[in-house]
Amino acid sequence: MKSLLNHLPRLTLILLAGFLIALASRSWTETTTLLIVSSILMFACCWASASHFLGHAPAFRFVVIALVLGWFAEEMGARFGWFFGSYTYTEVLGPRIGSVPFIIPLMWFALCYVAYVIGNLIVWQSPTDGVPSTLMTFIMAFLGAMIVTAYDLGADPYMVFTLKAWIMTKTDGGWFGETLQGFVGWMSVSFAIIYGFRLTLRNKPPVPSSRITPLYALVPLLIYGGSMVFQALKGNPIETRTIALFAMGIPVLTGLCGWMRWKEAQ
Repeated sequence: MKSLLNHLPRLTLILLAGFLIALASRSWTETTTLLIVSSILMFACCWASASHFLGHAPAFRFVVIALVLGWFAEEMGARFGWFFGSYTYTEVLGPRIGSVPFIIPLMWFALCYVAYVIGNLIVWQSPTDGVPSTLMTFIMAFLGAMIVTAYDLGADPYMVFTLKAWIMTKTDGGWFGETLQGFVGWMSVSFAIIYGFRLTLRNKPPVPSSRITPLYALVPLLIYGGSMVFQALKGNPIETRTIALFAMGIPVLTGLCGWMRWKEAQ
């Protein structure tokens, strides 16, 4: 186990390569297997990256918070229409835990972790931010939730119209047929996950498990940027392709600028 932990940076890059290959493969054909594989690879890559950036214990706390809150929110949504509006998952996303495909909570962690790092790069020009004030903890969690929700602007319509991964009870909402309540849910749940994790850092800042080099700090940006490119090429309805370029492109570009400033300081 110790030997594996010592190779976390390399493992992160291997998992990232696997995720990007699976994502590219999905551009040609969408199958349940490819969806599951790409989601698991993204989750594993983000967990390895978080263990590297934050330390093993904080990364594990982040995973637990995201899996528990993400699953609970989705289960209440699928059963009672809480948070996102009333909907039912189909069989497209594979096996379920309760009413929720097991890959959905994995994606909640991955997206919230990526948003956490990108938010830090934008504001602090660093992948991690130590222990900010109470107000900044709130603001940074809100920024992270906005970055997650920007991803969902294109992902939700694609999941419904192309993959038919779930069926909305109300089909005449204000966002390409979807209810706007869904975005309130995305903001609320992602904020709760990121804020909850940030609260665990209030008394002790994260300590990387090993020295962070600029290449490894690019991993969250590449995951988010890869998803942006996919949505820009394959988004459905077609209007979401342009939306993805701007909604996700702005965090990617500003995060990249922060990464470049951080790299210069190393």
